[in-house]
Amino acid sequence: MKPDNPLLKILACPLDKGPLILDESGGALYNPRLRRRYPIVDGIPQLLPSSGVQAVEEGPAVENEHDVSAGLSDSADRDRA
Repeated sequence: MKPDNPLLKILACPLDKGPLILDESGGALYNPRLRRRYPIVDGIPQLLPSSGVQAVEEGPAVENEHDVSAGLSDSADRDRA
């Protein structure tokens, strides 16, 4: 599927009915709100709720969130002492 395909404008996530983003590298459609990927097989998007796969997020955003929550619990522990 190409990024300029008019079909992309009308395709929606089967769960939240929101727009999907084409992930050309993975051959999938991605829903950033639910962090789900729907595969494209032989040029046909598989948009059944059961065909969606939870995307694994890696990178600094996940690490920073963990660091911030860890810092909050550490400061709370220090306040208690």
